[in-house]
Amino acid sequence: MEDRLRGDHFLDEADLDPDPMIQFGRWYHESVEAGEPEPHAMAVATVANEVPSVRYVLMKDFGPDGFVFYTNWKSRKGREIAANPNVALAFRWRILERQVRLIGTASMLSAKESDAYFATRPRAAQLGAWASEQSEPIASRADLDEHLDVVTARFTGRDVPRPPWWGGYVVEPFEMEFWVSHRDRLHDRFQYRWINGSWNVRRLNP
Repeated sequence: MEDRLRGDHFLDEADLDPDPMIQFGRWYHESVEAGEPEPHAMAVATVANEVPSVRYVLMKDFGPDGFVFYTNWKSRKGREIAANPNVALAFRWRILERQVRLIGTASMLSAKESDAYFATRPRAAQLGAWASEQSEPIASRADLDEHLDVVTARFTGRDVPRPPWWGGYVVEPFEMEFWVSHRDRLHDRFQYRWINGSWNVRRLNP
């Protein structure tokens, strides 16, 4: 089944923009136009004490400064980023048979930036950010629902502020790879690396 889904896709260096963030923007918007169900879903890998962990989050923005996502800063990923800010991200767009992976440095967004995004979230999601001690053990779903009831009552009739432990990260890449599949598994791969103040591109073996 997998082989039947693969087409004859090719990628040449002449097709690539010299700036990988511009190239990413092209591919991202093409994935949206192609009907990819969650084009902004990305895997985030962190490392603490030489042990990796990975999970999917939703990219909320991207631009010259990097890739933005939001989370509980006290969660496992938050603690691991605090210990080691080097992270890896990966996107997979199945319809177009493309992947982008990158390595970069994560830093916290300002309180002002995090406040601005939090204010746009649905109220239920805002309350959930207060109710959940993300990544910590909890005895039952009933306990979680009870926590939610408490914070819902606490903020009845007024706006829900951003919890002080919740906010955004921006990941500034120093290495990015663009991958497109090929039927015979001799895929095309190009890697950008930030060296001496500029991006250098090279083809990789599949």
